[in-house]
Amino acid sequence: MNSDDPVPGVPSPPPRERGPVISLWGGGPWADPARRAEAREAAAEVEELGYARLWLSGGFDPGLHPVFGDLLDATRELGVASGIVSVWAATPQELAEGWADLERRHPGRFLLGLGNSHATIVEGGGGRYEKPYTRTVEHLDALGDAVPPQRLVLAALGPRMLRLARERTRGAHPYFVPPAHTSFAREVLGGSSWLAPEVAVVLESDPGRARAVAREHTRGYLALPNYADNLRRLGYGDDDLRDGGSDRLVDELVCWGEPATVAAGVARHVDAGADEVAVQVLTADPGRFPRAEWAQLAAALLPA
Repeated sequence: MNSDDPVPGVPSPPPRERGPVISLWGGGPWADPARRAEAREAAAEVEELGYARLWLSGGFDPGLHPVFGDLLDATRELGVASGIVSVWAATPQELAEGWADLERRHPGRFLLGLGNSHATIVEGGGGRYEKPYTRTVEHLDALGDAVPPQRLVLAALGPRMLRLARERTRGAHPYFVPPAHTSFAREVLGGSSWLAPEVAVVLESDPGRARAVAREHTRGYLALPNYADNLRRLGYGDDDLRDGGSDRLVDELVCWGEPATVAAGVARHVDAGADEVAVQVLTADPGRFPRAEWAQLAAALLPA
């Protein structure tokens, strides 16, 4: 069982009293079926470096993606989390059965993250994106006690979804957010709910090169209304959201520079109220596992 998981029957202290957890958020090659052996090796390396958890997208196939089981099998204690499984892609029964299987094989190590995704993605796949908040509530209702609330988190940006995360799950996993949102989310969640934002980073000290890599990441997300509207709530205007984002916005969404500078950027989220930070390393080649960067960041972010 991970050290950040509650012990049954024993009250847990407020999460922030235990200090921040540093994890990795993985995209790109992790779920590629042709690279499963490489992904298992990479996960073992992530564990050896001392990261607490590995967050991965659940994709849009039915049920829980087999990558979660693969990576749990390849490691001893590393936590693995879905960030996120779409409530439009997996039924409550599939989620309950998949979670139970992983819990049986690897007790206490899998954290189920759920989210309602985006209209363009769901409808582009032939689905109907209607009443996403209601859909999420229905999933939670149908799951019932099959997945304990402390082993569930929600992708949450706005106040309504953050309140749902506070009331029905362990907490929230916001994605593509600046430190100002982490502060806002902590205010809505209160002091006892878990808050684990994803934070993108680029290990590059040249501003032009760093922002070029960052904008390859930000451009697609800024085209999704959920993320754009969330940033508008935080005070960013149309000029900030154009063409992959203004320098001001990019620098708030993506920490870049030398490892110590990036670590200071991650610390801004911790200072704003994050219990866990899921660090996503961006590079000019999104198809590779950024192993050298993970090691550099571990030296800057993790206790010796």
